[in-house]
Amino acid sequence: MFISQLTLTISRLVRGDLTNIRQMSAAVNNNCVKSLLYKEYGDPIEVLQITTETIEKPADDQVSVKWLFSPVNPADINTIQGKYPSRPPLPAIPGNEGVGEIVAIGSNVQDLCIGDRVLPNGPNFGIWRTQANYNFKDVMKIPSDVDLIVASMMNVNPCTAYRMLKDFIPLKPGDTVIQNGGNSAVGQMVIQLCKIWNYKSVSVVRDRPNIEELKNQLTSLGADEVLTEEEVRNTLLFKNKKLPAPKLALNCIGGQSAHEVMRHLAHSGTMVTYGGMSREPLTVPISSLIFRNISLKGFWMTAWTKTNMESQERVDMFKNLASFFMNKKLQPPPYKLVPFCEYQEAITKALNFDGRTGLKYILDLTKS
Repeated sequence: MFISQLTLTISRLVRGDLTNIRQMSAAVNNNCVKSLLYKEYGDPIEVLQITTETIEKPADDQVSVKWLFSPVNPADINTIQGKYPSRPPLPAIPGNEGVGEIVAIGSNVQDLCIGDRVLPNGPNFGIWRTQANYNFKDVMKIPSDVDLIVASMMNVNPCTAYRMLKDFIPLKPGDTVIQNGGNSAVGQMVIQLCKIWNYKSVSVVRDRPNIEELKNQLTSLGADEVLTEEEVRNTLLFKNKKLPAPKLALNCIGGQSAHEVMRHLAHSGTMVTYGGMSREPLTVPISSLIFRNISLKGFWMTAWTKTNMESQERVDMFKNLASFFMNKKLQPPPYKLVPFCEYQEAITKALNFDGRTGLKYILDLTKS
């Protein structure tokens, strides 16, 4: 029996019929996947480790997703450190944002096909791996025309900017928005969305040796004014009526930076805080509350997503953002691709982030 099978195999090789052998080899390769895993909270460089495991074919209601690119966000770092409010059970695989391609589907899967590009449809997804199986409702299809790198960055920063501009103050064309952290990934999205919707935008950034270069970069994105933290203290932009006093302020820094931005808010204006990069508390003058009727709000994209997971509002937001990116009205921030196998570089850069660069580090999960 063995001799006859061997003869048949040799015969197929001689005829060049390698189809079955290639399929078997591909199946073996697809069953072996890599991931970044942490079993305890701590320094990401120390607790993260590359693991290899096998993956089963997807169940009837599952899709198998090959992950392609995933940005390294501050929230990912904070989650690994155990400092973020949203914590997956340990052991865990980090990564909340990215883009993947469906490579296999179960028999009961609806509205998704092999080859479709998808985004995670919720938090704590664990994207820093090469492939995994998910319930088909846990991923969201995106248009194939959206650039893959752009798609990998769509779930967090563009959505954060979009919601903050839409949900707190009924802005109309010509109204002014002021923000600190103007060169951050969210800040750059805010600038561009303000331009699309005809709002005026004033961005505050930290001073640095190449400040004019940075100002020119943000102005080219559509910023009406770019001020350093020193300049915003003494600016006469609003007193001289060059721009209307801002109705909305966006704060990702806290401390003195937030205080200086708040000073320029119009009466009954609103400040929305979505980050605290300075790790300094937000102090509010009593006069701002009593005599200027300033409102202070907070925003967390994760909480909004959980509340609006199946809402039409969320569907419309992604359609609009995808359209803006495809039409080149929105540009992604500068980025650098880092091979999955060299993940330490991306982690180290994220750990050393000081708010002076808008460079985004993206794990290339295809290079494991």
